[in-house]
Amino acid sequence: MKKVFILFMLISLGAELSAQNKATWIWYPGDFEVWLSNKMQNRRTERGSFFPPFWRMDNHYVLIDFHKVFDVPSEEQVELYVEGQFNVKIDGKGISGYPRTITMPAGKHKLSLKVFCQDRVPAIFVKGKTVVSDSSWLVTYEDKEWIDASGKASDQSGTNWLSAGSWNFDSPSVPPSKFALATAPQSPVKVEKVAGSLLVDFGKETFGFIRLKGLKGNGRVSVYYGESKEEALATETCETLDHLEINAPVKKDSVMNLTKAFRFVNVKYDPDVSIDSVSMLYEYLPVADRGDFRCSDAEINRIYDVSKYTFHLNTREFFIDGIKRDRWIWSGDAYQSYLMNYYLLFDSPSVTRTLLALRGKDPVSSHINTIMDYTFYWFLGISDYYLYTGDKKFIEQFYPRMQSLMEFCLSRRNGDGLMEGLPGDWVFIDWADGLSKQGAVSFEQLLLARSLETMATCSKIVNDPEGAAKYEKLASSLKAKIFATYWSEQKQALVHSLVAGKQTENVTRYANMFGIFFDYFNEQQKQGVKQRVLLNDKIQKITTPYMRFYELEALCAMGEQKHVLREMKDYWGGMLKLGATSFWEEYNPSKKGAEHYAMYGRPFGKSLCHAWGASPLYLLGKYYLGVKPLSPGYASYVVEPVLGGLKWMDGKVPTPAGDVKVYCSTKEIRVQGVAGAGVLRIKSKTKPSGDGLEVKPLGNQLYEIGIGQNKAITVRYSAL
Repeated sequence: MKKVFILFMLISLGAELSAQNKATWIWYPGDFEVWLSNKMQNRRTERGSFFPPFWRMDNHYVLIDFHKVFDVPSEEQVELYVEGQFNVKIDGKGISGYPRTITMPAGKHKLSLKVFCQDRVPAIFVKGKTVVSDSSWLVTYEDKEWIDASGKASDQSGTNWLSAGSWNFDSPSVPPSKFALATAPQSPVKVEKVAGSLLVDFGKETFGFIRLKGLKGNGRVSVYYGESKEEALATETCETLDHLEINAPVKKDSVMNLTKAFRFVNVKYDPDVSIDSVSMLYEYLPVADRGDFRCSDAEINRIYDVSKYTFHLNTREFFIDGIKRDRWIWSGDAYQSYLMNYYLLFDSPSVTRTLLALRGKDPVSSHINTIMDYTFYWFLGISDYYLYTGDKKFIEQFYPRMQSLMEFCLSRRNGDGLMEGLPGDWVFIDWADGLSKQGAVSFEQLLLARSLETMATCSKIVNDPEGAAKYEKLASSLKAKIFATYWSEQKQALVHSLVAGKQTENVTRYANMFGIFFDYFNEQQKQGVKQRVLLNDKIQKITTPYMRFYELEALCAMGEQKHVLREMKDYWGGMLKLGATSFWEEYNPSKKGAEHYAMYGRPFGKSLCHAWGASPLYLLGKYYLGVKPLSPGYASYVVEPVLGGLKWMDGKVPTPAGDVKVYCSTKEIRVQGVAGAGVLRIKSKTKPSGDGLEVKPLGNQLYEIGIGQNKAITVRYSAL
């Protein structure tokens, strides 16, 4: 197998190149993400069979026109590298053949390349002294809509301009089509050898290519993968496997064609076949941790570390759901990954390329992943991306795709103006036994309202006042309707659904916990929901880390960090006590033994490494260290540490301007700030003190202290 080792740093789509006159590969914006996601999501296999996604997959545009006008100081030679068939023009005059070098005359001239390519994304790399390819080029897919980095109205077509797509593919010999994750060799920690079989243990959940070394003979070799030992030994029911027919008179090495997830590998081979050893090439996205967390509780530290490892395993070409089974881009899973990313990696390109891959192309014919709620999570992902990064350019580029997706959603409301599943829609919410999806579910209405608020914000960014007014009115009207039709004074909660226009009796946690951190409830309603729903064991419990993420966030938002700390130790600590080395898709403590591995009616259907299992990264950064942006890109931010029963904690949270560092004990808080208007808010029995500090009382034993730009402060206080 051809091994490609590429060490790279991804930059955000359309970002300006840091060095002047630096050439990079460029393409139509969003097309590389679509092309790459098609490649990745169609690698899934189930027991050796191809298992493709079950939603519409779009493709890149196959014919792209690139051009830019240059003011060339003196005649220069320009090198051309192209993915696909192409022609070249200077000032509209064609150059014959497929030239690899052209002469650009001095003065003001327009360089144009038109590229056709079906199997890869049409892309160009242009390298001269002053004439280079970068995100300032104009591109079109022959819809006569030219696209560049300005974000202003085009003087050619009257439409908004966007930027040409680019990352830092800055070598002409490594075009976008050769993109590959990095790999590193790893050896197992234990090997059990019996006649015709090797059981290999790599010590923890991992992902990569299995390598068989010193393979010799004639016959069959079968490789059975397992996230657990039981799965690897279950040759008839394990989820993934490989079969090889060997005819090797001399020893050779063989590396499997596809990456797999595993901890254990069971290699079985015919009597006439011999194998010297088994190892692997670990495959990963080389992104560095910026966030960190340590505290007085060793179990919480272990939970944080395993969450971090789980998150890295699922951070690949895109944020994926789990590494064993689907390896697809699910919008609900990805939304949580975006939030975890802001507190560990702060890798914006991973967010934007996932958002673009999920959105695909117009026209819109179904919900993202066919799931109604997953479409709304896409909008929420853009809202959070803007809040954490302050990146307006991304919104300016892709606002039209936001509009068309929202119009699709609005077209599928029922007669009462509410979202209700239509044929072809999957109303998911959560994996929960007996959870009704009938009628107009309150949870979906809250997500739509938040999505409309996102559209209003983005309309203002792109200077679309009519759109802003429209979406603000729709959001306000829907929020009023939610409380008029779903709120029950008797139950002090939003009921789960309306069926035939009438409230059902059922109350679930979903809409109610989202209503808290969306800040849709007044204070009395919040307290009612907290007591009657969140802290009420009679309400159906949540067993997936997916929705535990939101349940625990709602409790943290209500100041219940002590309770949440116990829940983390019980829930995530429970998986660790069962030997988990990464966190699972679902955990039910009532199950025993191999029952924990079963899901979807299959004995090993459950993913033991699922992105949504890493949510402590987000909770500990946002609600314990307490670092949150108050305005886009951390232009203003708050640090509001809450020990929640810990004796001390020490960590850092990444921002666009650097890392906010926080140490907190029961007597002292130290904060290292970043650029931006930061404030420290703390609760204290007595007025906090510190050298040169201005302490502002806010009432109810709450105090606020300003954090100077890039300054460190130390505060003495008495924890409540």
